[in-house]
Amino acid sequence: MKLLKSATLILCMTVSGCSLNDKQETAEVPKLPEPVAAKVDAAWLDAYETKLRAALEDSKFEVERRDDTLIVTAPADATFNPDRPGMLLPVTLGPISRVAKLVENDLEAAVLVLGHADSTGGDEANRVLSRERAGAVAAIFRLSGLKRDRLVIKGLGSDMPRAANDTAEGRAKNRRVEMVLTAQAVLPALAAQYAQPVPATQVVAAKTEE
Repeated sequence: MKLLKSATLILCMTVSGCSLNDKQETAEVPKLPEPVAAKVDAAWLDAYETKLRAALEDSKFEVERRDDTLIVTAPADATFNPDRPGMLLPVTLGPISRVAKLVENDLEAAVLVLGHADSTGGDEANRVLSRERAGAVAAIFRLSGLKRDRLVIKGLGSDMPRAANDTAEGRAKNRRVEMVLTAQAVLPALAAQYAQPVPATQVVAAKTEE
């Protein structure tokens, strides 16, 4: 009888002790802070914009500041060989190399290279061409020493025009490569904004099925 009471007492103490330890462990687990969205320092952008404009002063490239990025636009007609649309003209190698060197020397900087086309031709052909052009520009950044974690390439075809495609002037503006410079911390989120959209034919088909 005494043995049974002793066993029961030990069991109760063990269970109580376990429950107490569980509560202590739960109470001691620290709460993780809420994730904070990365931001780009305005002073950093100011300094970069000045350097970019100086590096591209004698070129046909354009520099634009948009939100937390600096965008260098290379018009395709003045940047690529007309007979080989994916090949850079020799005159563009210097300006692109200077931009690439600026980025490569700053470990906090990164670049998103976006290729764009006009609406002539098929969607798939435009996407391939825009990707090839973006790749040709990105190759200069790689030669300069920029690592993959600081460089993203996308071919967007005719999905993001700057002007209407119903005139020759508008189509010329749409054929371009954009070098989007920003901080490395925001590069993944920035690149995600340019995910390939669902083709219009698939959207129509989905609506029809509903």
